[in-house]
Amino acid sequence: MSGIVLSAAVRQNLLSLQDTAQLLSTTQNRLATGNKVNSALDNPTNFFTAQGLNNRASDINNLLDSIGNGVQVLQAANTGITSLQKLVDTAKSIANQVLQAPTGYTAKSTSTSTAALVGTASAANLVDGVGFKANQTLAFAASGELPAFTVTFGASESLDQLNTALAAGGLTASIDSTNHLVFTTTNDFAGQTVGAVTPGSTPGSTTFVGGTAPVADAASQAIRASLVGQYNNIITQITTTAQDSSFNGSNLLNGDNLKLTFDETAKSTLNISGVTYNAAGLGLVSLTSGTDFLDNNSANKQLTLLNSASTTLRTEASALGSNLSVVQLRQDFNKSLINVLQTGASNLTLADANEEAANSQALSTRQSIAVSALSLANQSQQSVLQLLR
Repeated sequence: MSGIVLSAAVRQNLLSLQDTAQLLSTTQNRLATGNKVNSALDNPTNFFTAQGLNNRASDINNLLDSIGNGVQVLQAANTGITSLQKLVDTAKSIANQVLQAPTGYTAKSTSTSTAALVGTASAANLVDGVGFKANQTLAFAASGELPAFTVTFGASESLDQLNTALAAGGLTASIDSTNHLVFTTTNDFAGQTVGAVTPGSTPGSTTFVGGTAPVADAASQAIRASLVGQYNNIITQITTTAQDSSFNGSNLLNGDNLKLTFDETAKSTLNISGVTYNAAGLGLVSLTSGTDFLDNNSANKQLTLLNSASTTLRTEASALGSNLSVVQLRQDFNKSLINVLQTGASNLTLADANEEAANSQALSTRQSIAVSALSLANQSQQSVLQLLR
């Protein structure tokens, strides 16, 4: 082809036609791919910047799966705590039934004075200077759940005043038909036996026989034994519910910890410490039939433990709710950030379809004009050809 001689006009038109064809090819490629930058050769700065943005968006997107799993772990723990709270409330209901049940004994434990009240002693004033003296002490030994405590007679000690002092020890005082002073357990301690009563160092002449044992009521104790069984079933369910509150092998109610990473550099993290909220972890234990729920005091002890467990669960529920809120906010933030990164990358590389379509039309027109111009440039040579003919 190097032997072919073209005129200057023809070569100029041919060069213009080649340039137009190249531009048209570029425009058509942009329309086909939707990108104005398809490789580093098109625009190195935009290409590598967009690649970095897309890579970061991809890394953050990969973290969304683990964050989503973290949300489900927290949801599972929250569901478990809700169920545990209901089980604790059920256990409270059982303990309250004990308080409403008939007294479990036909006769309570008593300790009676060895001698009848003497002299001027009466319910209005027990101090007579013989049986009981002013400032005399009576020491009650601990017995079962009954606490050890001491009362001191005043200069004028009425039966009502003595009962006020005895209330802290779960006892009441009365005067029987033979004028003996009798100490009796209250309903709260009906299952206990009155401990030894010891007069102080300068006592009066009155002493007390050892406490008699309470007499159980078979029907009432059968009811209480049934309530113990129901209570123990709830305690078992508390443990199994805590063990089952897991997701994908993670259980925040069974001692597992959860660590979530929110960014691609692993500098933004959240550590959530797990708890052990089986029955033992909540301070609850199974009861023994024939030993527990015998009287109101036994039921009140369990209610105290149950109220403490309920408070613990509510506190943990609040902490889980706070952590769940944080994780969900970071999850939404990451989704929005991915969109920002991908949009920024697209702005650097995407072509404007409307602009490229207009360019394609303009280049097609220019190409047609160039072809016509090339034809006109060749007409002078065609005139010479006519002369040769």
